[in-house]
Amino acid sequence: MTPAFTGPALITLTETTMTLPSTKTPTDWKRFIRPEIRAMKGYVPGEQPQGGPVLKLNTNENPYPPSPKVLEAIREAASGDRIRKYPDPMGNAFRSAAAGALGVKPEMILCGNGSDDILTILARTFVPEGGIISSPYPSYLLYQTLADIQGGKFQPFPYEGNGWELPRQWNAPVPHLTLVANPNSPSGTYIPAADIAQFVEMLKGPVVVDEAYADFAPGNAISLTLDARPAVAPVVISRTLSKSYALAGIRFGFAIADEAIIDEMTKVKDSYNCDAVSLAAATAAMKDQEYLQSITKKIIATREQSFQTLQKLGFQVISSHANFLWCEHPAHDATKLYQGLREKNILVRLMNYPGWKRGLRISIGTDAEMDQLFDRLGQLL
Repeated sequence: MTPAFTGPALITLTETTMTLPSTKTPTDWKRFIRPEIRAMKGYVPGEQPQGGPVLKLNTNENPYPPSPKVLEAIREAASGDRIRKYPDPMGNAFRSAAAGALGVKPEMILCGNGSDDILTILARTFVPEGGIISSPYPSYLLYQTLADIQGGKFQPFPYEGNGWELPRQWNAPVPHLTLVANPNSPSGTYIPAADIAQFVEMLKGPVVVDEAYADFAPGNAISLTLDARPAVAPVVISRTLSKSYALAGIRFGFAIADEAIIDEMTKVKDSYNCDAVSLAAATAAMKDQEYLQSITKKIIATREQSFQTLQKLGFQVISSHANFLWCEHPAHDATKLYQGLREKNILVRLMNYPGWKRGLRISIGTDAEMDQLFDRLGQLL
């Protein structure tokens, strides 16, 4: 005998309708939401203005257009029969192109709907309910959100020394997943792969190296995924095409890891988490490494010049290996500077980490855009 339903109401399904139970008051429905979701604040992305002449230097987008080969690939994908059909669920054309560019096997790559999708897949793969996600502090604010969504605990640990170094001792419980942004956001600081390897050996737990800005840095940690030693502490690399490849609007990222780890992550991802257009654009971008080098070289040059200009204006600036700079002014409140820039339609990111002085994170634009920013800062100062 089928047991009687004893819940508050019955959900009735027909071929064409679905009748949901009514609620007595507007707040009754909240009891159905997981307590962890009700309690969390949620990640707030950088402001995306809707129309109007705005100089956007707040979300680390590339100031240059993507490769012309990318635009051609998008037009072809959007005009053909590929839109009508499901895309390749594994994105094998991209995996092959990325493997050739990065010196790994295609089976070591997993495609994602932006690197945030990759990070979510990793959290769902490694972190149980009540588990621990750890990260250096300050860093990418989404890491806290990932822990909250999993019903887990976020365990930040401070960088050590003046050079934003990883700790050399670990006295806390081993996290289920440790996320290290490298280069870091918001500081732009970079940790050599050898130092990350030492940290992994000491921690003896899974480590994700979030390399969203790696193409602006002097190196990367891909070699750690090729380590032939027993996988006591697996390493996963997370990448995005939003920054260096100028494809933030496409939403495409990928992971690099041992094939066995990729197999486990594949079980977790959505069936078709990347659409046909994004796969076509990402594949074309990855194949055009010459164009990538040309625009990253320009951004790095502008970054170094901007670093010097900010120092001349009296800012305390951290040397960056990303496509942004984090700065504070000892004589001026960061919030007032942010608001003063915003009044002239110039957006930067106001960063406020507990325990740290408020600062401005400034994305690197073109030389002309940075001159516009510095003119306004000069007026405010």
